[in-house]
Amino acid sequence: MTNNDTQSNNSAFPNLLAPLDLGFTTLINRTLMGSMHTGLEEEKGGFDKLAAFYEARAKGGVGLIVTGGISPNARGRLTPLGCELSKFWHVNKHKKITRAVHQYPTKICLQLLHAGRYSYHPFSFAPSKVKSPINPFTPSAMSVRQIKGTIKDFAHSASLAQKAGYDGVEIMGSEGYLINQFSCIRVNKRTDEWGGSVENRMRLAISIVKAVRAKVGEKFIIIFRQSMLDLVEGGNSWEDVVTMAKAVEAAGATLINTGIGWHEARVPTISTSVPRAAFTWITEKMKQEVSIPLVTTNRINTPEVAEEVLSKGHADVVSMARPFLADAEFVKKSLENKSDEINTCIGCNQACLDHVFQQKRASCLVNPTACYETELTFDKAKKNKRIAVVGAGPAGLAFSVYAAQRGHKVEIFDRANEIGGQFNFAKQVPGKEEFYETIRYFNKQISLYDIKVHLSTEATADDLTKNGFDEIVIATGILPRKLDIEGIEHEKVKSYLDVLRDKQPIGKNVAIIGAGGIGFDVAVFLAEEHEKSPLVNDKAQWLKNWGVDQNYQNKGALLDKSTGANIERTPRNIHLLQRKLSKVGAGLGKTTGWIHRATLQKNGVKMLAGVSYKKIDDLGLTIEIDGKEQVLDVDHVIICAGQESQRGLYQQLESNKGTEQGLHLIGGAKVAAELDAKRAIRQAAELAAII
Repeated sequence: MTNNDTQSNNSAFPNLLAPLDLGFTTLINRTLMGSMHTGLEEEKGGFDKLAAFYEARAKGGVGLIVTGGISPNARGRLTPLGCELSKFWHVNKHKKITRAVHQYPTKICLQLLHAGRYSYHPFSFAPSKVKSPINPFTPSAMSVRQIKGTIKDFAHSASLAQKAGYDGVEIMGSEGYLINQFSCIRVNKRTDEWGGSVENRMRLAISIVKAVRAKVGEKFIIIFRQSMLDLVEGGNSWEDVVTMAKAVEAAGATLINTGIGWHEARVPTISTSVPRAAFTWITEKMKQEVSIPLVTTNRINTPEVAEEVLSKGHADVVSMARPFLADAEFVKKSLENKSDEINTCIGCNQACLDHVFQQKRASCLVNPTACYETELTFDKAKKNKRIAVVGAGPAGLAFSVYAAQRGHKVEIFDRANEIGGQFNFAKQVPGKEEFYETIRYFNKQISLYDIKVHLSTEATADDLTKNGFDEIVIATGILPRKLDIEGIEHEKVKSYLDVLRDKQPIGKNVAIIGAGGIGFDVAVFLAEEHEKSPLVNDKAQWLKNWGVDQNYQNKGALLDKSTGANIERTPRNIHLLQRKLSKVGAGLGKTTGWIHRATLQKNGVKMLAGVSYKKIDDLGLTIEIDGKEQVLDVDHVIICAGQESQRGLYQQLESNKGTEQGLHLIGGAKVAAELDAKRAIRQAAELAAII
C-alpha cells in the first residue's frame, strides 16, 4: 500500500489526509504548513538550522510547506538586514532547505513578500505616501517605473526559487503588505492606472501573477495569498474581493490562500481567545466564486477541527502555521490515529510572533525545540538515572517528559491533587481554555513514558535523600507576594489563588492590585463571569462582539459602529490598578497586549496607573493618584502584585551536605518574575537535555 493510499483510507481524518491533485503534481494530503518568519533567515548559519526545522515537519508528514516571507528585492525587506532572494548567489543556501525537505514526499513553496509600508526601514515605499500606524517610517509613493520594476523582481525571484528546487511560490497579497496596500483605498490614493477602480487597484497583483507564471512555466505551484477580510476601514468590499480572486485564477494561480486581517486591524485573528476555525466561513463563501482549490486558515489547531472544516466543504486545504511549531509530527500522529499525543498549539504567541516582532528567533512555548532542532536535542542518555521531580507545573512536567524520552526513570511529586500547576488557573480564564490541551498532552506523555506521579503528596527532604534517587529536580513554583499595605489582613483582601483556584465568592465592586498578566487574567475572569457574556465557542457572537460583519455589507467586513454589537457589559464594577506610570498592560505580550486591554475596555473595566495604596478598611481601598486621595468603595481587593519563589525544600536539600545526589532548580522556583511558562519549559528542556 502506498503512502497516499494509507492516508486516504485513514478512518479518523479521511478528508484531511486525502491527496489533492493539482493537475501537474499531487499533494499527499490537505495540510499546509503556513508561512512563519523564524528569524533564522537572517542568522549566521541560519539556513542550516532552517533546513533542519523544515525537514522535521516534512518527516512528520505535512503535505505542503510555505516558507517565511522572503523579499524579491532590497526595498521590500521587512527589516534593513531582512532576507531577500534576488541574486544568483542566494540560490545555494535555499537548496539546503529544498534538499532536506525533498527527502520526503512533501512539497515546499517559497513565500515572496514585499513589505511595502510595513518595511521597518527608511527606504520603504508604497502605492501612496501614507504612513502605517504600526511603523515609524513614512513610505515614499512608488513611481510607475518602480511598480513595473517590482513586478519584474517578483518574477525573477520566483525563477530563482525554481532553480533552488522549490515546488512553487506563494505570492503574499494579504495582511496589509505591498500588494494588499495597492488593492485597498485605505492606502492607495493614486489617480493613475494603478489606483481608483478595483480593476486598477488589483492591477499589481494580477500583473505579478501573470509575470511569475510566464517566467516559471505551467508546472510550478503558484499560491496567491489574498486578503478576504481586510478588517480595517478603507478595506475592500466583498464584490472587490471576488473580482480580484477571479482575476487571480485567470492569471494562472494554482491555489488561493485565505488571508485574514491587516497587522494594524483591531480585530484579533490568531490569538488564543479567537474561537477555533472562526474565519473558515469566508473561504466557504469564496468557494462559490472560483474553481481553483482554496486554502483556509486561522486558529485551526487540531486534526479534528481541520477534518470538520474540510468535511463541511469550507475549503480544499487547511493551513496551520503555529500548530507545526508546537508539534512537527502533527500529521504523522493524525495518520496513526494518535491525535491525543499531539502537542497542541495554544495560540499564545509568546515565543513565536512576540519573538519575531522583537527581532528574536521564533520558537514555541509548548515546544522549545522548535527552530532549535540542531541545538536542543534529547538523545538517549549514556546512563539511565532515577530522578525525582518535585512540582507538577509546566517546568516539572516538561522536564519529566524530556528526561523520560532520554531513558531516565522519573517520579513526580506534587501536593496538589492534579497535574498542571499554574496552568490549572490559566485554563479557567475566558479565552485561555487551550491550556486544557497542554495538560491533556502531558497526561498522555506521562502514560506513554511510564512516569510515576505521586499527587496529594508533600515530598520531604528526608524522603528524597533516602529513596535512592540519582538526581533531584525542584520545580515547586511560586507563591503570591505579600504586600505591605495598612489593612492587608482585612477580610476584603483576597489573592488571585482565592479567586482562580479556590473559587471564593467575589462581590460586585472589585479592586485588583497589580496589572501584569495575572491581574489581567483575574480581571477578565471576573468581568466575563456572568450569564450573558459571549462564549468563546459561540463564533457568531464573538465575531459580532469584535465588529466583524459576516454578511459583508460594509467594506473591510466591519460592522457599522452605530449598529454594531450590543454586548452587555459585566455587572461588576472593576478597577485594575498599578503603581507604574506607564500604560496599563504595557508589559503584556507585544502581539496580544492590545487584545487584553480592549477586552477589559469592552467590559467597562477602569484601568488606572500611577497608583499609591494607602490602606484597606471597611470603607474600601484608599488610593492616591497625582497627590489626590480617593476611596474606592469595593467589596474585595484582589492582590495580583507579583510572586516569590517557593524554594524552601531546595534550601533544605542544599544545606544537607551529606547528600550525593545532583540537585537542580528550575521554573518559577528559580526565577519568580511574571508567571512565565515559556521560560520554565525551556529551562526544563535544557536541563533534561544534559542531565
